[in-house]
Amino acid sequence: MIELKNVTKTFDGFRALDGLSLTVPTGGIYGLVGPNGSGKSTAIRHITGIYRQDEGDVLIDGQNVYENTDIKRRVAYISDDVYAFLSASVKDMKDFYRGIYPQFDLKRFEAMKEAFPIDEKKAIRHLSKGMQKQAAFWLAMCCRPDYLILDEPVDGLDPVMRRRVWSIIMGDVADHGTTVLVSSHNLRELEDVCDHVGIINHGKVLIERSLSELQDNMVKAQVVFEGERPDLSSLNILHQSAVGRIETLIIKGSQEEITAKMSALRPLFFDLLPLTLEEIFIYELGGDEYELKDVVL
Repeated sequence: MIELKNVTKTFDGFRALDGLSLTVPTGGIYGLVGPNGSGKSTAIRHITGIYRQDEGDVLIDGQNVYENTDIKRRVAYISDDVYAFLSASVKDMKDFYRGIYPQFDLKRFEAMKEAFPIDEKKAIRHLSKGMQKQAAFWLAMCCRPDYLILDEPVDGLDPVMRRRVWSIIMGDVADHGTTVLVSSHNLRELEDVCDHVGIINHGKVLIERSLSELQDNMVKAQVVFEGERPDLSSLNILHQSAVGRIETLIIKGSQEEITAKMSALRPLFFDLLPLTLEEIFIYELGGDEYELKDVVL
């Protein structure tokens, strides 16, 4: 399990993490989402032991991460900006990784050549962005990590390779109990793979729940009333819009609670629709403030 407890980090007077607390359960896929500059990458660099927190605790399986070699050998990290030594090839980096990860799986490395059709002798920095990401996954998955940390992991990959990479990751979660933390702006993709989601903004976690609980706690309702609109103050409405007589309401609360309250108002028409992770993200962060607005030129 990964735990961050009241972690703070300040850079030149700017507080990037402001008492951040989150928990990543063992053996699942946790999606860390938030707007640009919210602190996602800073949090990840603490989890991987790159940064040392100013205050708080960063723990993996109850042990502090920073300068903990034994813990770091169990963690593989793929950043948004793939790094390799100058002129290093996949083959060179394989030898380097073997010196760090005692559990590096050579048989898997050979088997994955079919999944990642890359010239292993070619310098990684001369590959395209997408192929560099493929190389990073090829190497990381052969490390057989207990914890896999991903920052915008499939950015630059084509749709076929994205599906292949996620298939490998989910296979490791199912077969080996790998714990995955992934930060991405592709919320539609995270919705397909994540068990838990944490929404972060201004260096703090706003909400942290299983994806099913998150989706059960906010709904989209379409409703039509006869005559004058009744008082809806008993409902926690985050956003409302109308097309003709049909009102669309984003309401916070359980489906059962909302259905009971709405039924008591005797609408002519009432229907509940599921919200996507992207819609939940927008309305948890403030609704109208994050919606697309026309730019005046």
